[in-house]
Amino acid sequence: MQYEVEGWGVGELWIDDGRVVNHELPQAGELDRGRAHPVVERLRAYFAGERVSFDDVDLDLSWATPFQTGVAHALQAIPYGETVTYGELAALAGYPNAQRAAGTFCARNRFPLFVPCHRVVAADGLGSYGSLGLEYKRRLLDLEHAL
Repeated sequence: MQYEVEGWGVGELWIDDGRVVNHELPQAGELDRGRAHPVVERLRAYFAGERVSFDDVDLDLSWATPFQTGVAHALQAIPYGETVTYGELAALAGYPNAQRAAGTFCARNRFPLFVPCHRVVAADGLGSYGSLGLEYKRRLLDLEHAL
């Protein structure tokens, strides 16, 4: 299902049997009006600047390796408005010195906001943020007052 957030655009959320299986952040586009899901209201609240937790959202991690599951859980534990480096993330996940692999997980993350990779920065700057780019990452961190 799609959801629209004023000032951000249209995002998509895939839910199967109550479990989030994929999520795309909002960007410019047209909303296809359809049914809504309760988590959509939480996404809208987040993008409106409210401090929202997604800790209780059931995510489909059945495809993930133990390493990927560890990184996902470590990411979910990073508090709103705080950042860690890729090296710190790897250590938090129980895999010290696996910062490159942690970065690869972030680059392929299908659950942005639920598994908040935007809170992970490079040791010498912001790092990257996939196809949405650094400005989008900076905007999310600004929204959380993390910069």
